[in-house]
Amino acid sequence: MPIYEYRCSSCGTQKDVMQKLSDAPLTKCPECGKETFAKQLSAAGFQLKGNGYYATDFKNKPGSCEASPCASCPSAGAHS
Repeated sequence: MPIYEYRCSSCGTQKDVMQKLSDAPLTKCPECGKETFAKQLSAAGFQLKGNGYYATDFKNKPGSCEASPCASCPSAGAHS
């Protein structure tokens, strides 16, 4: 289940809440009781470590595409 970050715009209370994707968002603040409790936009809380996707698929190797165009580059070696 994902953890959502909520904040009350009235009293400033912040709270992390574990909810199902199908659960309705909370609106009532647990501290002041007003209907001003809302989800906040926050960064994902995970990291890709080890010999997984990042190390093998996304990490640029020095001089791989920059030195000469390769077939796997969508813009044939024109990197920004």
